[in-house]
Amino acid sequence: MRGCAISLAVFLLTAPALGQDVRAPSSTGPIQRKSPAETRADRLDALLARLHRETGRGDALSAERDIWELWMASDSPTAEVLLQQATKAMNDGAPEPALTILNRLTGAYPDFAEAWNKRATLHFMMGNFEASLADIDKVLDLEPRHFGALSGRGMIHQRQKNYGAAIDAFQDALAINPNMPSVKEAVKELEKIERGI
Repeated sequence: MRGCAISLAVFLLTAPALGQDVRAPSSTGPIQRKSPAETRADRLDALLARLHRETGRGDALSAERDIWELWMASDSPTAEVLLQQATKAMNDGAPEPALTILNRLTGAYPDFAEAWNKRATLHFMMGNFEASLADIDKVLDLEPRHFGALSGRGMIHQRQKNYGAAIDAFQDALAINPNMPSVKEAVKELEKIERGI
């Protein structure tokens, strides 16, 4: 009991007073606020970490949806509008206008990873696999954790019957986002092909 009392006394003497702010004193200068890009990067880090903690498919899908929203966001409203226009053209079955918009978008905003990813998707849809792979490389230079681009790389290699490279790309995607059932299934099927089953 005496030891407990001594421990409590030491704690009370060394602990900050109740209600006292224990943060380091702030400088006299202005508060440094994060840029929108830095805020998005922090949020993306948290969401990607969440993908490894989620056990329910619904929670994982929610995290994925939030990640895609962050990837589609830009500091430039113009870039976002162009991305939306290109997506609409793709959905409307107008690949050539979509490509024109995406060429303009990647030229004007070369650091916008999702612009390159959207063009990679369009090239894939058009059967331009090498152009798609080149755009995927650019996406991954800008955002190495882009599991969508990695999955796309796997799909292209699968179409090209380069099964070992497809498996590698799919596994890289799953290392970032383990909650993609179709990618897991593709790996199983490709591994069977590789084993000659």
